[in-house]
Amino acid sequence: MLAMTLSAPRQPLVLTGLPMPEPGQHELRIKVLACGVCRTDLHIVDGDLPLKHPDIVPGHEVVGRVVALGQLAQRFQIGDRVGVPWLGGSCGHCIYCVEGRENLCDTPVFTGYDRNGGFAEYAVADERYCFLLPDRYDDVHAAPLLCAGLIGYRAYRLSGVSGSMRLGLYGFGAAAHIICQLAVAHGQQVYALVRPGDQQSQRFALQLGACWAGASDTVPNAQLDAALIFAPVGSLVPAALRATRKGGSVVCAGIHMSDIPSFEYSLLWGERSVRSVANLTRADGDAFFSTIERYPVTTHVQPFALQQANEAVAALRSGVVDGAAVLVP
Repeated sequence: MLAMTLSAPRQPLVLTGLPMPEPGQHELRIKVLACGVCRTDLHIVDGDLPLKHPDIVPGHEVVGRVVALGQLAQRFQIGDRVGVPWLGGSCGHCIYCVEGRENLCDTPVFTGYDRNGGFAEYAVADERYCFLLPDRYDDVHAAPLLCAGLIGYRAYRLSGVSGSMRLGLYGFGAAAHIICQLAVAHGQQVYALVRPGDQQSQRFALQLGACWAGASDTVPNAQLDAALIFAPVGSLVPAALRATRKGGSVVCAGIHMSDIPSFEYSLLWGERSVRSVANLTRADGDAFFSTIERYPVTTHVQPFALQQANEAVAALRSGVVDGAAVLVP
């Protein structure tokens, strides 16, 4: 089979012939139908996250068709369409797993990082961490749901917004464009804060229901009740605190961020809070897919062929993709 592999950080992905993967006891072999290109993939390629395995196959927003089952695999049948997310496995016995917080597992397995992912024609995945996907989404449009949607939803839920509260979204890429629609459907007022000078993203946010859009180095025209930071820029933390009312929350939703600069305590005072979001749980996935059955969102995608993975990564890096980039083998 063909796959795009990463030999070393900051090197181009290489089209490589690999043996067909064999499923283990609880695993599925899937034919990859589409795989989203996530900012975490960019962090792996660019060396922001340490490379654990040379020649890894990235990709953790995988949509595929089951073509083979491991001996103990029972949840799915051959021919089923499944989604494979970032969390590909957890130990089940560390204190975090026992507490129901498998997203913080001490020995996790991450798709496209600890094990080969979906930048390939075929992949294997532990069926216990896969999801059935809503039929209303075709393969390409379902792919961004599996990380941009899931992590965005966890950040959104932990922000505590409800009713007609004001929600700020810093960075308007794949995750924000999904959460913007959900927040509007739930009655929130969404304020989009984008890279200075990026009028295209401002227009995109307004089209998806944001009530205001502007540059991230400005303050919105109303105080926010909560803010989600999707851009990996540490200086946005004090900026978001400055824009958030007393008692509000700022949630950092990425796996990597540049250093947060020092800021005066007055920005945090007033019982504002700053927290991070790490990975996802399977319960997050169940809740998210149940939510979008009731409040459907539209994913905006830009497809690329598998062999164009480097172009897709470059497009994501430069911020020219409205919504999500998706590889189609």
